[in-house]
Amino acid sequence: MKILSRNVYVGPNIYANFPVIRYQIDLGELENWPSVKLGDGFINGLIEALPTLQNHGCSYREEGGFIRRLKEDEGTWMGHIWEHVALELQELAGSPVSFGRTRSLEEPGCYNVVYQYKQQDVGIEAGSLGMRLLTHLLPKDVQKAIDADVDDDFDFADELHAFVRMAQKKEFGPSTGSLVKAAEERDIPWLRLNNYSLVQFGHGKYQKRIQATITSETKHIAVEISCDKEDTHNLLNDLGLPVPQQMMIYSDRQAIRAAKRIGYPVVVKPLNANHGRGVSINLNSDDEVVTAFNEAQKFGTSRAVLVESYLTGFDHRMLVVNDELVAVAKRVPGHVVGDGHHTIEQLVDIVNEDPRRGIGHEKVLTRLELDSQANRLMEDAGYDSNTVLEDGQIFYLRSTANLSTGGTAIDVTDIVHPDNRDMAVRAIKAIGLDIGGVDFLTDDISKSYKEIGGGICECNAAPGFRMHVAPSEGKPRDVSGKVMDMLFPPGDQSRIPIAAITGTNGKTTTSRMLASIMKCVGYTTGMTSTDGVYIDGHLTVKGDMTGPTSAQIVLRDPSVDFAVMETARGGILKRGLGYSECDVGACLNISADHLGQRGINTLEQLAQIKRVVVEVAKDCVVLNADDIHCLEMADYCEAKRICYVTTDPGHGLVREHIRRGGLAVVLEKGINGDMITIYDNGAHIPLLWTHLIPATIEGKAMHNVQNAMFATAMAYCFDTSLENIRQGLRIFNTSFYQAPGRLNIYDEHPFKVILDYAHNPAAIKTITDLASRLEVSGKRRLVIAMPGDRRDEDIIEAAQITSKTFDRIVCKADDDRRGRGVDEVPQLLRKTYLDNGVDDANIQVIPSEQEAIDKALSDCEKGDLLIILGDNITRCWKQIVHFQSDGKSAESTETPSQDFPEKLFEPVEHKFELNEGQTLVHDERGVRLVIERDEDSD
Repeated sequence: MKILSRNVYVGPNIYANFPVIRYQIDLGELENWPSVKLGDGFINGLIEALPTLQNHGCSYREEGGFIRRLKEDEGTWMGHIWEHVALELQELAGSPVSFGRTRSLEEPGCYNVVYQYKQQDVGIEAGSLGMRLLTHLLPKDVQKAIDADVDDDFDFADELHAFVRMAQKKEFGPSTGSLVKAAEERDIPWLRLNNYSLVQFGHGKYQKRIQATITSETKHIAVEISCDKEDTHNLLNDLGLPVPQQMMIYSDRQAIRAAKRIGYPVVVKPLNANHGRGVSINLNSDDEVVTAFNEAQKFGTSRAVLVESYLTGFDHRMLVVNDELVAVAKRVPGHVVGDGHHTIEQLVDIVNEDPRRGIGHEKVLTRLELDSQANRLMEDAGYDSNTVLEDGQIFYLRSTANLSTGGTAIDVTDIVHPDNRDMAVRAIKAIGLDIGGVDFLTDDISKSYKEIGGGICECNAAPGFRMHVAPSEGKPRDVSGKVMDMLFPPGDQSRIPIAAITGTNGKTTTSRMLASIMKCVGYTTGMTSTDGVYIDGHLTVKGDMTGPTSAQIVLRDPSVDFAVMETARGGILKRGLGYSECDVGACLNISADHLGQRGINTLEQLAQIKRVVVEVAKDCVVLNADDIHCLEMADYCEAKRICYVTTDPGHGLVREHIRRGGLAVVLEKGINGDMITIYDNGAHIPLLWTHLIPATIEGKAMHNVQNAMFATAMAYCFDTSLENIRQGLRIFNTSFYQAPGRLNIYDEHPFKVILDYAHNPAAIKTITDLASRLEVSGKRRLVIAMPGDRRDEDIIEAAQITSKTFDRIVCKADDDRRGRGVDEVPQLLRKTYLDNGVDDANIQVIPSEQEAIDKALSDCEKGDLLIILGDNITRCWKQIVHFQSDGKSAESTETPSQDFPEKLFEPVEHKFELNEGQTLVHDERGVRLVIERDEDSD
């Protein structure tokens, strides 16, 4: 089985609205070996290795369905089997997933295998281990026939154990996982910020963070106090709260003296450690104290060790959140109960058969182990692992009751005495924690500590939630929900508004127009685009930033309160969306671009990719009613409203939509020109004449008229006032600084130059239409190229579109030929022009973009119009601005231009001697005074 490609989707994608992994595979010879042909040995071996596959319903929608599929009729094929195995392996590792889909492709034996994952590394490793298991289970003759690479030493049990261990390190722990689950239940978005437990809840300016159960609201000083057990003890003691006697010591001799002063029995524990590590209790002799001291120093980060009086009673963890006691669990150390027949080792195995027990934090309970602590306790009791306990005899294998060492928890929240409840809240408030755990020892939690005694042995920052959300006995408590309600009180916002924009052409300009409008509203806007990530209008990350990574940059920025996401085909196809949902999603148009790449060969397939954006919109979807592929997306929308945009005021579907009270933005003819008009619930709202929008070049640039209409529609969907929409469109223009490569006009020469990044036939048609509308007293000239990875038919179509409009044409190539020859693209363009009747004398082929632009600029005369379809936009603009009509190039310009954010020349340093040893220096860093001092100077 050959893996042809793999995609890890981090968000909504064409297969599902959640993260999935997609493998494209070629079964090769295995296409001839469905499960029934592989035989009972293969099927039984698979069931033996993964008996829980019996739970998979598959296409039968009932338990055992997948096993039936393996055995009945013609069986099923290896890709489908692999999908189920990958899902089940993740389930066994404590990562519940259920979605999978395997579909055949056009090529015989080739399939798309798609399955859900929770954590990326775990999902990938599940696929890898599943592949090795299936290969190992194949009959020998099949292994030989397909020349399989089989590891003879493969031991699935060991591999599964290692996989679960790895998954535990990668997946969220039980506390973090429960917080994420509580956030999802409250529709609070979250982002994982590292490979551990650092998580962001909420977006942009509304975000809060947690690491395990430490929150962004937790005070650092409170954590420091809780981690220092002596400080905690003294603080609580001074408030009159019940705490044991305690002394801090630094040597085993001091430990013995402290134990005698306090009085046996005692407890020895590290000054700063957690999860019960290094804690020894009920010590009754000097030798035990010395041993415990050495153990405590192993786990503490300080030389200091604490000796304190031993409190009797049951161990209770009391959880306080936001000054409220929300859960109490009675903790019992890991133990076995004798039956008069089985040895202690056998009893441990029996306990571990409990399906609730797993490795580490994999499940609600942790497996018991006969480790050094268990062996010490058995030795102290005169037992060993082969000892048979009497029927009903309880033997504790741990001296502390932590769940992480195999302990159990019983929920007792409902019976806590009010005095004990108040005591716990006072203790955590005294330390200053927003979330804290009180370890309280008492014989009966339902009775007041003032009457029967008891004491606080520890207070913890970042307390574990596992014992409360999934107790061994009793009622689970929604403690994570209490934390979410503290971080995001009901009614508070957690999401920033998100506008998502996709389509073939116009995405960047529409995004910029919408950002301009929202700036007028007062928002701090984060925007992704093909130019980079912009925060409040400032470029923060340069490059093509239209994928999921750039989206998350915006959503993580704590200053952003409105997001505009330009979302391109490539990002969706490779990794999915970087956001789970948007408020308003728009698809501007669907036209030929990048066809023939990554399996996308038709406009219908391209529309399916871009449709993902409108599928995740929850409030409103904005669609181009003049584009059939956009119109068809309406059938897949789940948003509350659909807004249609059309430049045809007689559009039948839109007219009917308006009559039914629908929302639409329409371009209407008026006595003064074209008017952008909003229809909403029967209201007719004239907005703005198109010639008053600078980006439309007095209404002649129809593609920017349409972009303005989309920006209007999206802004209106966010309840933006009409005046802010008008103002945002009025102040936006297509200068190089606001929209590099988008209809940048330069009028300082005797001729007009327009620079644009049009790189597909549809975009080139809009520029050509504009050129034909502009009044030109001279010639219309064009510098044209097409990206080398476009199909020949796309390159030919671009030449055909421009062949009737321009008088002079220079054919060039982009800097990156993308697999084409040096002049292959410009020669194909030239041939097409000749085939379409353009005189050869009016065509030039200059493969170098720089040389082509220099030549075109030099040939221009007064009154000409020069359209440049550029690739390296910044360099092209510099050439245009610094060109001099006397033939001098930009290199001869003495004074650097202030038009560019980039430096055009090497920095110049000027020095001015002042007094002796003092020099005034002026360079690109500013002005500074340099003082030279003598080595012997004071």
